[in-house]
Amino acid sequence: MILRAYDPERDREATRRIWREVGWIEKEREEGMSRYVEAARALVGEIDGEAECLVCTAPGDIRFLTEDLPLSAVTGVTTSRIARKQGLAGRLLAQALALDAAEGALVAALGMFEQGYYNHLGFGTLGYEHMMGFDPAHLNVQTNHRVPKRLAEKDFEVMHAARLARRRGHGSVNLYASVYTQFEMHETDDQFGAGYFNESGRLTHALWVRPKDVENGPYTVEWIVFNTRAEFLELMSLLKSWGDQVHLVKIPEPAGVQLQDLIRLPVKQSRVTRLGKFATGCAASAYFQMRMLDLPGCLAKTRLNGPSIRFNLRLSDPIERFLESGSSWPGVGGDYIVTLGPESRAQPGTDGSLPYLAATVNAFTRMWLGARPASGLATTDEITGPHELLDQLDRVLCLPPPVPDWEF
Repeated sequence: MILRAYDPERDREATRRIWREVGWIEKEREEGMSRYVEAARALVGEIDGEAECLVCTAPGDIRFLTEDLPLSAVTGVTTSRIARKQGLAGRLLAQALALDAAEGALVAALGMFEQGYYNHLGFGTLGYEHMMGFDPAHLNVQTNHRVPKRLAEKDFEVMHAARLARRRGHGSVNLYASVYTQFEMHETDDQFGAGYFNESGRLTHALWVRPKDVENGPYTVEWIVFNTRAEFLELMSLLKSWGDQVHLVKIPEPAGVQLQDLIRLPVKQSRVTRLGKFATGCAASAYFQMRMLDLPGCLAKTRLNGPSIRFNLRLSDPIERFLESGSSWPGVGGDYIVTLGPESRAQPGTDGSLPYLAATVNAFTRMWLGARPASGLATTDEITGPHELLDQLDRVLCLPPPVPDWEF
């Protein structure tokens, strides 16, 4: 087995075959797949002269409260049918993360296919993403919307710019290259968009929609971008206008918004429709995972309210066993003196006067982002420490739920 950088001329057909074998791409959309791969840092695992595993990461950022931290977004981990259970994917992903960390990425993120596998590489699960389904005719919004502009795949650059400039919350993610927006817009022929431009010609707020049945739905809003309350309500009014024909819209709940507040008789509608094609209600699923790549770098960007707390941290990192000998990045395991507060930091070493916390990078990342409190993680994940310290951590890391707001 050979681990190496992706070579477009040598590996293009083999990596397309991998994606066909895992069901990620149809033959007619392979050109878009190649643009997607070639915009990334792409590594392949080679067996008998042929690429049989492909890992892609892309640069972006993640917002921690008001700070933007450099991000390594894992945009693809795929292994062919003949190369499963050979350790290729884990070794390749570890190598890609090591390269990204050496270039300054502080955090890595991915969408998991199942909980457990990426835990072995130090990733911890974020909170639940909410997908709200409702009959748009039951939206309780009084705003009158204007006639929007149609948006299609050819508008991917302006749509991507609008996504980057959208209102963002804690934990939100941006991917920098516009090819990622283009690829999502290219996935099916029936997808469409609608949005509004300002006087200077900039797209300010918009929807991108994937219908399952064009006539009556369900329609799934793949993403919604806006910056102000008025823009959000105008988009909700636009959705409401489709309610005479479309019976169900599904939409990811934006950070800080409870969509049920805008729906008439949500509980009754859920009961009435629950066994049908157009079942309404809220579905919750946790499928994003993240991990720190640089503990001191992350904490240098962490500014919290309230008094500071200090403690010793013994951090373990399971990725170490996947890294190649002589890797430019050794993982983040080790002993640290940690300060959390208005000015946070992590310094190598220990201080015998301070309490001790032991954690995996998986669990510590979840706690740091506010996905779950320290006391809860001490029950279900790998964090241990004195009750008094866990209670202090619960108070100082009382954060909004992290919502990535970008599928990848």
